Amino acid sequence: MPTRISIEWPRGVALATLADTPTARALVACLPCSGVAATWGDEVYFELPVSAALEPDARQFVAPGEICFWVEGRSLALPFGPTPISRSGEPRLVTRCNVLGRIDGDPRALAGVRDGDCIRVTLVE
Repeated sequence: MPTRISIEWPRGVALATLADTPTARALVACLPCSGVAATWGDEVYFELPVSAALEPDARQFVAPGEICFWVEGRSLALPFGPTPISRSGEPRLVTRCNVLGRIDGDPRALAGVRDGDCIRVTLVE
């Protein structure tokens, strides 16, 4: 059965489904947890109490709505559109990141997150 999480901020919520990866399992083990949002173009990211190594299939170019973990920043990265280093409108992350899963539904809901918002991540039972 897939693992589902809820990502909540003051003006919204997004549900997501995680793949079975080492980093996704590390994330689930720390839930519930929260962080302070930062934005970078059409990407929201926030530090979490998770440590992970870069996985062999880590990518810098991802699809909108993919749930990513930025190893160097110990942060969940949630791209929903272009970032400042994108060239063709695709989400391009600052470095290669582990891909953990994807947002269920429209990832543009993340456009409602503001710098400094508290984001809470919980397991959906």
